[in-house]
Amino acid sequence: MLCARKSFSLLVVEFMTKTNKAPLADRMRPTTFDQFVGQDKLVGATGVLRKMVESGQLFSFVLWGPPGVGKTTLAKIIATETKSQWVSFSAVTSGIKEIKNVMAEAEAMIKLNNKQTVLFVDEIHRFNRAQQDAFLPYVENGTIVLIGATTENPSFEINSALLSRLKVFVLDSLTIDDLILIMRQAIDDSEQGLSRGASYAPALPQSAISVGDEELRIFATYSGGDARTALNSLELAFLLAQRAGENKLTDKVIKDAIQQMILQYDKTGENHYNLISALHKSMRNSDVNASLYWLARMLEAGEDPLYVARRIVRFASEDVGLAAPQALPQAVAAMQTVQLIGMPEAKIALAQAVTYLASAPKSNAVYMAYNAAAGDALNTLTQAVPLHLRNAPTKLMKELGYSDGYQYAHDFASGRAESMSCLPEDLAARKYYQPGTRGFEAKLSNSDNP
Repeated sequence: MLCARKSFSLLVVEFMTKTNKAPLADRMRPTTFDQFVGQDKLVGATGVLRKMVESGQLFSFVLWGPPGVGKTTLAKIIATETKSQWVSFSAVTSGIKEIKNVMAEAEAMIKLNNKQTVLFVDEIHRFNRAQQDAFLPYVENGTIVLIGATTENPSFEINSALLSRLKVFVLDSLTIDDLILIMRQAIDDSEQGLSRGASYAPALPQSAISVGDEELRIFATYSGGDARTALNSLELAFLLAQRAGENKLTDKVIKDAIQQMILQYDKTGENHYNLISALHKSMRNSDVNASLYWLARMLEAGEDPLYVARRIVRFASEDVGLAAPQALPQAVAAMQTVQLIGMPEAKIALAQAVTYLASAPKSNAVYMAYNAAAGDALNTLTQAVPLHLRNAPTKLMKELGYSDGYQYAHDFASGRAESMSCLPEDLAARKYYQPGTRGFEAKLSNSDNP
């Protein structure tokens, strides 16, 4: 039994090497729009990409979406449908020299054969500024049709000069039904022996294995909307069933193939920020169940627990504040638990803190007060500290009036010198902190404190 997703991948690679086959996801890659599953808004009968190809008006664009939803496949279909030359670039291995060489070939292709070049750049967000800028003149003059693929938000990862010349198409994660249909196509391909050339072999290693939609739904659920993961997991399950002499995919075979929930997660990408945002906003809305769910989504997918803990500490002051003064100690204690004990034990401490914070009364009064004070502080950096608030440790300072007029708060019955202002003169009337009406702050609102 495999013990991690890495081991799963290694076994697939080992199997493909021994059997001389590409992974099932590559062998089942669609070659026409009609074979493509999902993304109907782009490739359906009235889809914008399909209409663009049918009209013959091909322009440069970026396909933005999660892994395994068909970005590379769509680019290849478009190149085929338009009879364009296909050139694939990897941002990891290609430099400016390679870019210039390809551009020279593309120019020659237009002059000699009047054939357009579709330049597909996978992981375009990994290109640096100089590499991205190298595309600009060739995109502008139509030497190439640039199709970029990225899992990252193009607004943050692609230079504005290049992005302004590209249309961005957003691809969605595939639905459970989409993935079941894709896997069913692979199974039917094996059972029916669909012809794909004289040397064609069945898609899956054992076509006699029985698989129902419920089993396929399990693979689809654990694939996180990724067709590549679903197909390759299914292929491994068929291989394991074949080795075990089974004529169906048993629970054990399925578990062995899937191993663990494959939660789609990227610690540095947009989904990373989307999930922490979902946690923060669920706690702010006092939704305990949603807060625990988003916490679990991050921790079970391998998020850095210390990062989560730091964000929880921030939330305790920003959104709970003095409405529940114990919020900050709870959050800090959870962070210390992560540091001192580690995972997985610290998961429960984080869950306790999240539950407390989501359940606690909320106030952003301290957060708003500090922001207002910070705004004034930045605009009044030259304001002198009032003389009565300054220490006077030397004779000269006393002669200059340092500490004159200072009133000692403990000399007053209320514990406060009402007539003494502690702000610079120009800001004397400012009130930054306005206590809320929830939790402990309700007491502060009803007190004599301004």
